[in-house]
Amino acid sequence: MPFVDSNGVRLHYRLDGPEDGPVLALSNSLGTSLEMWQAQMPRFASAFRVVRMDTRGHGQSDAPAGEYDLANLAGDVLRVLDTLGIDRARFCGISMGGLIGAWLGAHASERIERLVLCNTAAKIGTADSWNARIASIRDSGMAEIVNGAPQRWFTAAFRERAPGEVAAVQAQIRNTPPGGYTGCCAAIRDADLRGDLEGITAPTLVVVGRHDPATPPAEGRALADGIARAQLLELDASHLSNIEAADAFNDGVLSFLTTQGETTHG
Repeated sequence: MPFVDSNGVRLHYRLDGPEDGPVLALSNSLGTSLEMWQAQMPRFASAFRVVRMDTRGHGQSDAPAGEYDLANLAGDVLRVLDTLGIDRARFCGISMGGLIGAWLGAHASERIERLVLCNTAAKIGTADSWNARIASIRDSGMAEIVNGAPQRWFTAAFRERAPGEVAAVQAQIRNTPPGGYTGCCAAIRDADLRGDLEGITAPTLVVVGRHDPATPPAEGRALADGIARAQLLELDASHLSNIEAADAFNDGVLSFLTTQGETTHG
């Protein structure tokens, strides 16, 4: 099982696809693991050498005590790429993973060829809301998050027609160490990239879910507006659009990632 050491934090990653293919790095949402990308892998791994990693505090990566920050999380991605000898990669992240991607696009632009930011924003939520969630988990554990996430992350229609997929996401949340989850909550709480977007020079696609209450479409549009020549893709989904609208997500993201030249704002 492959692991990388990032300043004393052991990070779990997985490689799929042709060894000589162009590289695509995937970054998971808060409370999930690299398994959240299963619906993408058959198609993504046919076109790319896909690097998936469990963000610190999640999956099989270490969950060091204390609060994390966005630079930590983005630095972990770079450490995995460095270890694998990858100088430049395409990057796709969702929610927290999208924040990580935006940081990389702004602060490590030389490493990013194309950027896909899904169901995310330049600033997600408020300090009060994140502090309340951190306090709740420290007091009561992960049960409330496990039980409440499906209502925030999937539409009622999807929850009814795909209970197995919803349960699989809940299992990932249940297996997330509370300290790892709250550490990443702190990173999201403190992240504000609204002043950094002009530093993103890679061709960028912003994906929004029409029914997303966590990062509403207006926030995604604002994110796209702040990035030069960004393109916008709206899907009929809630927060985890890569699962709820997998076919449309795969079509749109692959079309963008395999297009040559610049993109235009859509």
